[in-house]
Amino acid sequence: MALGDALGQSIPERTRTQAVGVFGGSFDPIHSAHLMVAHEVAHRLVLDSVLFVPAQVSPLKRASDAMFSGQERARMVEIAVADNPCFQLSTVDLDRQPPSFTVDTLSLLARDLGPHTRLHFLMGLDSLATFHLWREPRAILELARLAVVTRPGSHVDWEQLEVRLPGIRERSDLIETLELGISSTDIRSRIRERLPYRYMLPSGVYDAVQDIVGGTKGQA
Repeated sequence: MALGDALGQSIPERTRTQAVGVFGGSFDPIHSAHLMVAHEVAHRLVLDSVLFVPAQVSPLKRASDAMFSGQERARMVEIAVADNPCFQLSTVDLDRQPPSFTVDTLSLLARDLGPHTRLHFLMGLDSLATFHLWREPRAILELARLAVVTRPGSHVDWEQLEVRLPGIRERSDLIETLELGISSTDIRSRIRERLPYRYMLPSGVYDAVQDIVGGTKGQA
């Protein structure tokens, strides 16, 4: 499926370069910290849009670890981004066979969005440390700049990273954000243990989760 179809709209002809963030992940479920990080990165890098790309099966995770199906996760992302015209859902990974390797995702997006698009791939600082072990890291750097999300006081050993993958520093942008302390893993645990998690999610996503797991709408 073409990206325009995945977004539910056609991709217009572009007369200038569009800066597009690519935010991939399980989003199992998407939560408020995901949206805050994407908004901060978009602001700092002056992005035209951010694509949220739910993974079919992440190469780093087992399918059995997921709480929600691909269709459910895509629907929750769609709900979460609905009120921000710069945020969009892409099902480019869900529409193909797993696993979801970043180099394949970026290749498809670059092809579908065309030559007037500059991609910025969002990732955490912990992922940067092991980036040289990913599938075709040099190809990823050719396809996109790395938008590396860091926390206050974080240190990046660029010398070591350059030894492992020369040129990575000049293809990376560091974006410092606040430590928000929200994770999908914690939310899934709270759902299973029937602990409150309402304000960790956008309200529409919370309602969708409640519908799926059969919870009580009035949970605190």
